[in-house]
Amino acid sequence: MSFFLIDKMKKRKTKIKAIIFDVGGVLQLGGNSSWKRGKISVQTRGVHADIAKKLMISLDQYLDSIDTNYALAMEGKIPKKRVIKILSENLKTTPKKLERLYLKAYKKHFKFNKQLFKQALKLKKRGYKITILSDQWYLSKEALVNSKLKKNFNLIIISCDVGLRKPNPKVYRLVPKKLKISPKNCLFIDNQEWNIKPAKKLGMKTILFKNNKQAILELENFIS
Repeated sequence: MSFFLIDKMKKRKTKIKAIIFDVGGVLQLGGNSSWKRGKISVQTRGVHADIAKKLMISLDQYLDSIDTNYALAMEGKIPKKRVIKILSENLKTTPKKLERLYLKAYKKHFKFNKQLFKQALKLKKRGYKITILSDQWYLSKEALVNSKLKKNFNLIIISCDVGLRKPNPKVYRLVPKKLKISPKNCLFIDNQEWNIKPAKKLGMKTILFKNNKQAILELENFIS
């Protein structure tokens, strides 16, 4: 058997059927500065710095105030109403005001990635399942997972809804399980390398998102 036929058979066996997109830093651009604080992996420095400024406290004081409860909310381990109440008490403000500040800050610091969204729609028309796998807590989900995404994507999995977040290997299994396909038939796109590694280990094809041009080119190379 020729090398050409062997290579062709391999491609057939690992045909991409679903493309999985992250939201923050991929479908919603912005907030790419990242650092670790306690149990929080913060990718949204602008959002948190903005809220700290509005509340007239230092960023360190703000992060100390939200630390554990914010992290638990990312996995849905605290209900929305309760976590907002706890954070507002810690930050010495009202739940209503804090919720308003968060929603405004997310919308200010993130920009909907229209180019990648249009590319996703083209892929859907070509028969691919377009899905979302993203770490969000209640208010970032509300602000960033907009109506266009909800209406057009085949499947949306958000950490606060399923009780799991990246890079927990279990959360990556949810998309292929729900779509009833193999992980090897999935292509995962994320802007953080530590989120890419577990997907690779599971057998998914992966793209580390840097910009639209690079990501779309790599994507087309995988599915062509």
